[in-house]
Amino acid sequence: MASCTQQKETTVGMGQIAAGTGPAQLKAVLGSCIGLALYRQHQETAVFAHIVLPNSSGQGGSPGKFADTAVPEMIQVLKKAGVSTTGLLAKFAGGASMFGGVGPMQIGQVNAEAVTEALKKAGIRIVAQDVGGKSGRRVTFDCQTSEMKVEQVGANPKIL
Repeated sequence: MASCTQQKETTVGMGQIAAGTGPAQLKAVLGSCIGLALYRQHQETAVFAHIVLPNSSGQGGSPGKFADTAVPEMIQVLKKAGVSTTGLLAKFAGGASMFGGVGPMQIGQVNAEAVTEALKKAGIRIVAQDVGGKSGRRVTFDCQTSEMKVEQVGANPKIL
């Protein structure tokens, strides 16, 4: 279970969920995985998941590993932190096609679709996303400003 931190930077590993408040920055390095941030405007508290796979299919393990279990768990983390979950907003990045764009299953694309579906099911509005492509990303979510900085090799950084 994630707890809120005001620590300056927290790296969120594969399958993990972390929460931060105030000046905290939640970071991840992503390939086909999705880095998902949920927050409320002007609350300065957010939760971030490093989602690896689209669907748990009833498997156990960390809820942050799968899109279908990460979103409900993230909502619970925010509730336990005292954040109203009405009007939550989402930003996410990742979902690259790291192994070429051929084959029956492009896990990055499937991950992005699963996250979108999980957010829709939970009634959470997506305000920004940066997904796809062929290269990984370094993502930093600032809990204080609600900005997500996305860095990709060979491209200028983006602020979502």
